[in-house]
Amino acid sequence: MLNRWLAPLSTLPREARDTLFLLTVVALIVLPQVGNLPLWCTALTTLVLLWRGTLAVRSQPLPSRWWRVALLAVTLAATFATHRTLIGRDAGVTLVVVLLALKTLELRARRDAFVVFFLGFFAMLTNFFYSQSLLTALAMLLALLGLLTALVNAHMPVGRPSLLQAARTAGWMALLGAPIMLALFMFFPRMAPLWGTPNDTMTGRSGLSSSMRVGTIAQLALDDGIAARIKFDGDRVPPRPTLYFRGPVLSDFDGREWTAPAPWDRSFLPANLRVEGDPVRYEITMEPSNRPWLLTLDATVTPPEVPGLRVMQTPDLQWLTNRPIGDLLRYRVESHVAFRSGPLQQTPALRPYLALPPGSNPRTVALGAELRADPAMADTPALVRAVLQRLRTGGYVYTLDPGVYGDNTADEFWFDRKAGFCEHIASAFVVLMRSAGVPARIVTGFQGGELNGVDNFWTLRNSDAHAWAEVWQAGEGWVRVDPTGSVSPDRIGQFRRLSAQPGLFSGAIGTLSPTLAQNLRAAWDAVNNRWNQWVLNYTQSRQLDLLKNLGFDAPSLADLAYVLLYLLIGASLAGAGWTLWERNRHDPWLRLLAQARKRLDQAGLDLPPTAPPRDIAQRVRAHFGAAAQPVHDWLLRLEAQRYARAAPQALTALRAEFRRLAWPKR
Repeated sequence: MLNRWLAPLSTLPREARDTLFLLTVVALIVLPQVGNLPLWCTALTTLVLLWRGTLAVRSQPLPSRWWRVALLAVTLAATFATHRTLIGRDAGVTLVVVLLALKTLELRARRDAFVVFFLGFFAMLTNFFYSQSLLTALAMLLALLGLLTALVNAHMPVGRPSLLQAARTAGWMALLGAPIMLALFMFFPRMAPLWGTPNDTMTGRSGLSSSMRVGTIAQLALDDGIAARIKFDGDRVPPRPTLYFRGPVLSDFDGREWTAPAPWDRSFLPANLRVEGDPVRYEITMEPSNRPWLLTLDATVTPPEVPGLRVMQTPDLQWLTNRPIGDLLRYRVESHVAFRSGPLQQTPALRPYLALPPGSNPRTVALGAELRADPAMADTPALVRAVLQRLRTGGYVYTLDPGVYGDNTADEFWFDRKAGFCEHIASAFVVLMRSAGVPARIVTGFQGGELNGVDNFWTLRNSDAHAWAEVWQAGEGWVRVDPTGSVSPDRIGQFRRLSAQPGLFSGAIGTLSPTLAQNLRAAWDAVNNRWNQWVLNYTQSRQLDLLKNLGFDAPSLADLAYVLLYLLIGASLAGAGWTLWERNRHDPWLRLLAQARKRLDQAGLDLPPTAPPRDIAQRVRAHFGAAAQPVHDWLLRLEAQRYARAAPQALTALRAEFRRLAWPKR
């Protein structure tokens, strides 16, 4: 297959062929970045690569320096206009990609090619700024082999060596370097990532966010990306309807948006966490969120065991880290699914949980006062039951397409639209509770999840993001209430799991065989999970555990450095031995020519040490006559194998023919 793909290149001059191959490798490096680059950057890079390829095929001169200067100026101006800076991750990657493409416009000599090679290696690494997934790694491995092939080919300036030969050499080099790469990966000290900036890309998509703006999203797009994976210890897995993973707690409301209170406001209301029953122990692997919060199953008393980070718990039971999580993170947690928290008696610290913007949602405020005036709803549990019954029987529906709400979102939900997703329902419920004089707040996080039968990990996806409520009751404290369960019981516990629209390929498989599509997805998730667990999440603590298995009693970073030093010394000695052995070897073609010289020297033909095969063939005919014609012809074929443009005879065949020839004698 590879030969068929490379066959059209054989008719081009070598310079054009090598240029087209290098441009293909550059395109392969840039392709995974398309989703992270500005549209103009992708378009400009594509046009430059196509332009350079056209010039190579037509053997036309390269553009003048002024063209390159103009394109560089446009690039700098467009980058600054897009990112408002020329430094930083996004702006830097944009510049690197365009500069890599522009550098191909001055690709005249091997020196220029080497600059493209090494700039390509750097651009290849920038792909990992945005994703360290298995697919990205496989794509970059292919790009690495392509760059190595081009580099090897550039070091073979004589004749027309095939790209397949250069690819074999590059693959052999990568294979030889794999043990060193593996040793560096296992023993080089783990460090925190050097990039990662907070941003919120969940607007209009399912997922966890730092705030909740109600009614501004007309249609919620389900994001099926993975947020976290959970592995419970043993067989003790809580029932699915009790799987609430706590995230930000929102209590400040301005009429449209719910936000978390400032840290100094939270401290006035102690957590006073009270748990019941035996704890549930589990390990959670959280995807990068660029946020400082940790996901834990409600509720967690002891701090999660997070390597390399300091953690703290807010009074509203949310766990935070000392810096945003910009990389895959694995940690152990011990939680209780039965718990209460907060004060048992009324306290002034609860007043912020009763606050509502003046004049907002007047019909909901009136409804709350009416419900509270009913003697049958004098206590909070009775009031909550009445509101949940209203949600069950009042014609309210759960939908991902509620349309855009106005300013009074609670009024519209309770009296007009009667439709929304979990944020509409939770917000309207909390506004009604506060209108009735009951302290209430919104908790965001994830609910449910699905068990992957391949590796027995529970998977939380962004489509599992959920919002529920907590109300305060005298003698109980904060009590969880999930009003969405009254509108759509199937949503809680994911018995009828929400799912994103499948793509064309997955949709076709699902149509033919739903079971096959589900099994393929589970297998792929399991493979990605193994990649996350054993590669991306290979932490310093796991390095030290490896040293323990190697016999170190109390391993430290110094021991890690010694092991790495010994491995480097061993690799250096092995490399020196390889160099000494390689010094005695020659190019296979030159070695075969030397053997022919030796045979002719034994036959009495004195040859100059620098004579090429054609000159040797002529001397053979002049000295030995027609009897040595087969040797004469063989020498010409040996020369053609090295220098002819047409497909030459394989060196292996020439070596076999060398052994069958009747060489002249003295």
